[in-house]
Amino acid sequence: MILTFCGAAGTVTGSCYWLQTDRCQFLVDCGMFQGSKTLKELNYGPFPFDPKEISFVLLTHAHIDHSGLIPKLVKQGFTGQIFATRGTVDLLTYMLPDSGGIQEMEVERLNRRNARRGRPEVTPIYGREDAQAALGSFSSVEYETWRDVGNGVRARFWNAGHILGSASVEVEVSSGARGARLSRLLFSGDIGPDHKLLHPDPDAPGNWDWVCCEATYGGRPRVDVTPEHRRTVLAEEVNKALSRGGNLLIPAFAVERTQELLLDLGALFDQNRIPQVPVFLDSPLAIRATEVFEKNASVLEDIPVVGASFRRENVRFTESVDESKLIARVKGGAIIIAGSGMCDAGRIRHHLKQNLWRSSATVLLVGYQAPGSLGSLLAAGAGAVTIFGEDLRVKAAIRQIDVYSGHADGDELINWLMDRMPVKSGIFLTHGEEEALSAMRAGLEAKGVEPERIVIPQLDDAVDLSAGHAAIKFKKKARRLTPEAVRGPDWHNDLAEFTLRLREKMEAAADDRSRRKIIRRVVRALDDPKRL
Repeated sequence: MILTFCGAAGTVTGSCYWLQTDRCQFLVDCGMFQGSKTLKELNYGPFPFDPKEISFVLLTHAHIDHSGLIPKLVKQGFTGQIFATRGTVDLLTYMLPDSGGIQEMEVERLNRRNARRGRPEVTPIYGREDAQAALGSFSSVEYETWRDVGNGVRARFWNAGHILGSASVEVEVSSGARGARLSRLLFSGDIGPDHKLLHPDPDAPGNWDWVCCEATYGGRPRVDVTPEHRRTVLAEEVNKALSRGGNLLIPAFAVERTQELLLDLGALFDQNRIPQVPVFLDSPLAIRATEVFEKNASVLEDIPVVGASFRRENVRFTESVDESKLIARVKGGAIIIAGSGMCDAGRIRHHLKQNLWRSSATVLLVGYQAPGSLGSLLAAGAGAVTIFGEDLRVKAAIRQIDVYSGHADGDELINWLMDRMPVKSGIFLTHGEEEALSAMRAGLEAKGVEPERIVIPQLDDAVDLSAGHAAIKFKKKARRLTPEAVRGPDWHNDLAEFTLRLREKMEAAADDRSRRKIIRRVVRALDDPKRL
């Protein structure tokens, strides 16, 4: 039984586990890589497995970094079933076609630039029609109910408390003669924090052979956030932003984060704690996702007692492109919520282009920002950024809050794992950056877990699980990227930073003579092989 870590290993995005047994092959998640261009280029390359040989897929939840390459999988020959909870299937009915549409639009824009530069055209990973076709492969499952999913494999889904439909997946694999050997595995998916708005606390049984656990916030404690504290933080940010006279831009993930913001803004409006300003929800996907939440309201917590629905008179849902363009006429006094949450795609980029250079504007980051993403550059204090090929000065106030996280913090992750004990063979820590993974390992060791049972795999590592914990050795396989290339910003980010710094030097120079001198120095450095 071979387990290969095809994504979210040494990084947060691209979740994908590939298991090969003596009877079948299957995936847990098939997510898209996000962050630096080097990492995102993996989305365009071949899978490290043959999609035609995959028997089925178990999907933990709807976020694109866990589900986003499913249409590509189907397009390249996968014919099996994709098992997911009803909430996940409902969300992906809109999310996957939206992802395909975004790729078509962004590649079309890129190809126009490539044509002007004499570069070859790029083909989208998949389009809207491919995503629509992939939806026919889904089969919904109920929580806490066993399902025979493949030859010698059955699975059970447990509520992970992360987003609507999110799950930790329990897998039992029978192998050997007449299925005599039984292995129990748990894939955490993304674990939600305790007492999260809308969802119960995460749950799953204990006593495993192997556990694959996310470590997004490993080593990072977070203050226990009550609904009142969260709304107080949001009210302070909204009032401060509006007092500056400009617009407040909130890049938000379409699923869960947007709905939480709508509920909290509604409560603050009702309590007269913020002005009754217009709120634009400028995201067709977020609008569709909100409809899914309304449809599933009976399985969600908190909605009846929040005091405000998702919809109200001063909240305007803008779906069409023309409606979105009209928002550009609003120079101040409005709250604009748009995707994507990391500012790497979607309509938020248009609003950033219209507002980043305004000193009266504010950008409020309310979610995780992957290294190399535009959101992470803004959070790090970049003085200028490039959007749609245009350099922009960042004069807007950039704010960031951490009271809406859909992930358990470091202590909660450790506690969740300890509640799953015993784990007889090993714990694989994934879905985290290097610092978080190391902190998670240290936290488990402090709780008495033997160091040899805690494993941090890198991208494309493979291990034979049939040998047990005494022989946790990675098989030698070709890597698509080195571990160093997986982490953090890449040369594209370095080039963008160099270009902006050069422009700043040129503009700060005393006169044209000084500017020519700077250019000559740069050219000499480029022409000198010793300096390069």
